[in-house]
Amino acid sequence: MKLVNIELKELLDYVCKQLNQFFPDNNIVKAEALQNAFDKAIERTTYCFSHIKNKYFNQDNQAVFDYLNGDQYSMFLYFLANSAYKYNLNSSICSKIFLLNKSLFGVDAYYEVELPEVFLFVHPVSTILGRATYSNYFMVFQSCNIGSSNGKNPSFGEYVTLHPGSSVLGNCVIGENSRIGAGALLLDRSIEDNTTYIGGPGNFRLLKNIEKSPLWV
Repeated sequence: MKLVNIELKELLDYVCKQLNQFFPDNNIVKAEALQNAFDKAIERTTYCFSHIKNKYFNQDNQAVFDYLNGDQYSMFLYFLANSAYKYNLNSSICSKIFLLNKSLFGVDAYYEVELPEVFLFVHPVSTILGRATYSNYFMVFQSCNIGSSNGKNPSFGEYVTLHPGSSVLGNCVIGENSRIGAGALLLDRSIEDNTTYIGGPGNFRLLKNIEKSPLWV
């Protein structure tokens, strides 16, 4: 992966400085404690970005990571928090990374939530990604909400896009290559493959999709 204006060691130090500045308690986050999770997050970020057909993420078939690109850095912080959790690091470290992401970018993607290996945040301010079954090539915009209803969680097929302000709650199965329209609410309802859902309960439309998004490699 090509890093923009920073080296890996500098990036790790940068993350630790942010964590310790935002959360100045007596539990200092040191680079050596975070190293394995950091290496895994870089590996996962590289894999994810290599599947996004966008000049800011992928140039000449090489993943590109700019830590000053908010969408990219937010995605990396999710991978870092989730990797730290999988490496059984202290829960305070996982929480700090999660809260750093939430503080900087307004993204609520808890470190225990399993996002897919290939996804894309598009300026996702005020987006909440709750517990659900996610699949690859998942794209989410700003002010989206995914969560439970009556103890049930949604399930997403591959190539699903949530447009700005949309919500998917409860017992929903979203078919492959489907889209939830801007401002739409899908509540305890499933939709088939290749479908765009517009509206809300009692007042919705279903449109057919043909092609997948050109953003994916």
